[in-house]
Amino acid sequence: METIIGSQFPQKVIPLINEAKKSIDIIVFDWRWYPNDPGNAVQLFNQTIVRAVRRGVCVRVITNSQEIVEILKNVGVQAKKLLTKNLVHAKIMIIDENLVVIGSHNYTQHAFQMNYELSVILRDAENISDFPNYFNKLWLS
Repeated sequence: METIIGSQFPQKVIPLINEAKKSIDIIVFDWRWYPNDPGNAVQLFNQTIVRAVRRGVCVRVITNSQEIVEILKNVGVQAKKLLTKNLVHAKIMIIDENLVVIGSHNYTQHAFQMNYELSVILRDAENISDFPNYFNKLWLS
């Protein structure tokens, strides 16, 4: 397990996205897009997701914002907002079904630069299959 504290998120997670071979599954409460600020840490993260899609990685996202769903679909991501009255509050990224990033970080400027956030990277954890199972249950709902 490796910790990600506050503003470390982009520097620790972008290389993991760059190494993805087949899939990235994401559940995130809040995700922002900053098209007019290409140097913004979140936008650098966003462009890493776009590059993953372009190299053939299947990226699926569940989030709360229909606006972000549309943006993601426009760049080739399979994205959806669940049709439920319940709030999707989890923050998890599953890469190639064997690496998990989980914690408090949303994909926003505040989360990447200002908030007191904490996430962890789990590699080959004992129950790592629980995470893809959870994602797939929500994806198919």
